[in-house]
Amino acid sequence: MRFVELSSAAMSALLDGDLLTASNTAGVALTEYFVTDRARWLWRLRIDQMAADPGHAPWMVRQVATGPDGVVVVGHAGFHGPPDEAGMVEIGYAVAPEFRRQGYGRAILIELLRRAAAEPAVKTVRATISPDNVASLATIAGFGFVKVGEHWDEEDGLGLIFEVPAKRSSAYSS
Repeated sequence: MRFVELSSAAMSALLDGDLLTASNTAGVALTEYFVTDRARWLWRLRIDQMAADPGHAPWMVRQVATGPDGVVVVGHAGFHGPPDEAGMVEIGYAVAPEFRRQGYGRAILIELLRRAAAEPAVKTVRATISPDNVASLATIAGFGFVKVGEHWDEEDGLGLIFEVPAKRSSAYSS
């Protein structure tokens, strides 16, 4: 599995529904999953964030590719941004419907936790999950996440907030 950075140009093409240009720009074949309304909302948000501070791009969304040559894109993952002043990063990931329940969510989570643990500025990793998202709740189980609160989001509704110390999260990498 490898993470492929998604540039603003690729995200702009996805916003336009142009999978061919987005795929060519990203260097991997993207599917219709990446031009759904929900995905387009994410691309707009991340493009705006990167425009405000291009230095945030390395923390943003990446496509998750797998397969013998790393060319099958199974989802996307990244952080909501770089570490904040307290050293917290929030993870975000999604697996395309046709690849769910095959262990990709767990593998993605492990890679995100490894990335966070390797970064000296990161002290805490956060995950905000809908109480109805049984699969994501099951995915973080066993990684040391502790529920620390709740959050209401106009787009997503109620979210349960979980956190784990970044250095501790690396202990759960196998």
